[in-house]
Amino acid sequence: MGNSGGSLTTRTTEDLGRLMLAAGFTDLEDTEVRAEGWQVTDFADAGRRSLANLVQSTRTPAIMVSFLDSDVGFVEALTPDGSRWQGLLNREMAESYEIPLDRFPVERAVAGALAWSAAAGLTPDEEAIRHALTGSALFAEELSSALLAALGLPGATRA
Repeated sequence: MGNSGGSLTTRTTEDLGRLMLAAGFTDLEDTEVRAEGWQVTDFADAGRRSLANLVQSTRTPAIMVSFLDSDVGFVEALTPDGSRWQGLLNREMAESYEIPLDRFPVERAVAGALAWSAAAGLTPDEEAIRHALTGSALFAEELSSALLAALGLPGATRA
């Protein structure tokens, strides 16, 4: 069992890779630029405060998904005012890894996702968010894509 890195999504007009390195992310992939200034970059690892450091420097909401062997996704999202939410992708697989599901309550994550989306100026789909946070997939990255689309991110597609 190992970590297979993660993905970070935020809106900025600056070089996201440079900002991520300064915030403590490592081994970055190429950045994908999406509509309305949104950018997505995959990374190998992040420090404990990397997401907070990035949001502090960009002053925009960001969402990070860290993957465990592409089987499980740990979602963490933050807004500049300090509002944070966490979620878990591929709960059935997470249970097989003995990850305590009660640490990731679905309704709290849905409420946090809706608030995060509103703070980011997006139009979320509540039912699709709930489905992404409770659904199963062969790869957690599929659920991550579905979650980003459900949050209303421009250019995000449901896998």
